[in-house]
Amino acid sequence: MDKPLKFNSITDLMRRLKLDPPAHPMITLVNYDQVKIDLRDAGSWFMLDFYKITFKKDFNGNVKYGPGTYDFKDGGMAFLAPGQIVQMTADPGDYQGYALYFHPGLLGGHSLAQNIHNYGFFDYAVAEALFLSEKEKQIMGALFKAIEMELDNHIDQFSENVLVSQLELLLKYSNRFYNRQFLTRKNMHHDLISRMNIWLNERFEGADMIINTLPSPQDIATHLNVSQRYLSDLLKALTGKTTQQHIHLALIEKAKVLLNQTNLTTAEIAYLLGFEHPQSFNKLFKQRTSVSPVQFRRNQLN
Repeated sequence: MDKPLKFNSITDLMRRLKLDPPAHPMITLVNYDQVKIDLRDAGSWFMLDFYKITFKKDFNGNVKYGPGTYDFKDGGMAFLAPGQIVQMTADPGDYQGYALYFHPGLLGGHSLAQNIHNYGFFDYAVAEALFLSEKEKQIMGALFKAIEMELDNHIDQFSENVLVSQLELLLKYSNRFYNRQFLTRKNMHHDLISRMNIWLNERFEGADMIINTLPSPQDIATHLNVSQRYLSDLLKALTGKTTQQHIHLALIEKAKVLLNQTNLTTAEIAYLLGFEHPQSFNKLFKQRTSVSPVQFRRNQLN
């Protein structure tokens, strides 16, 4: 990958794309139906120091987004956080719908500055973009239109509060629609969960196995070829448990087997399972089972 072109401000990016400067330096909305994009940088990678939200209502094709492509079948949304990269494509047909850019500085003094990390979809990978139903497209289209109208107004003392409120509403709806997507694509996602459980069982298989370190959520996400945040949010929506909690469940089940079928001490079991300190294993085991490892073994013997 060539060294990306870095843009610290939205104004600089608009200038590079030969678009009008933003009415507000911290936020702008590009309506691709009304502008013509300069494609001189087609093929180049961009790194933005601000957020980008893409919304395509009626589009069918592949768009370069981050390090891969995203298939916007019948439209959808994708989210980019500061510091991530996006490649500019050469196909004029790719530039449809809206692209919303906003700088973290816009959120200063607003609760959204502290809460934006809760919107995990900014950390999702390219293939994990948001698919929208027709009704959801209408809702999102209205929200983008409202932001566009606000930006077309003369900037005044109320503009920032209004824009941040509109942006927060957009993110809340995105969160709701992602949760719907997790639930309506259960078959695909249950296959993902099944593969996760198989991998965890294999990691904890064998009475004589030794785990150098406990598997992490990132280890699982890498194995499943999804982003860590997407996997955790998906699991939370479908099972009520995070990735870390699923790791702990698999670990506790293996610990129960070892306590039942071997004469290993609890300290030896702790080290075997990848814990640096037996106390950490004892604490986790009691949290998950309501009894200590020693008491669990006694109960089984009795």
